[in-house]
Amino acid sequence: MKVLDLKCAHDHRFEGWFASTEEFESQLARKLVACPVCSATDVSRMPSAPRLNLSSARSETAQKAVNAPAATDVQARALHFMRELMSKTENVGERFAEEARRIHYNEAPARNIRGVTTPEDAHALLEEGIDVLPLPVPDALKEPLQ
Repeated sequence: MKVLDLKCAHDHRFEGWFASTEEFESQLARKLVACPVCSATDVSRMPSAPRLNLSSARSETAQKAVNAPAATDVQARALHFMRELMSKTENVGERFAEEARRIHYNEAPARNIRGVTTPEDAHALLEEGIDVLPLPVPDALKEPLQ
């Protein structure tokens, strides 16, 4: 099993597991390798080095680098936040604007909802005093992960 460090055109870094380097190249050519954050299929392999356990004596700079949050940690936190958000909201799909209005005007039970609406409808909701937040959901979170 090959574990490769990858990044997409938007500089999201992630890890991919493949049976071989040839299998990675084959999947990449068929656009089957996609970024888990933005679903971009323009993916490239990053240089990687084996992890070496050296002496415990490290310079102060090296120790700070180890303690600093990595970009992958930030991405992982963002995906965790999105999963939490999706688990605690009801997906009303294309009926988002209608359902948000019904909740706002006490015509439907108050609850947290998410869905899809046009930018024009989102602006209209804001003008009516209904708080909405556009939040793009990565494709990787739209379906159960395997």
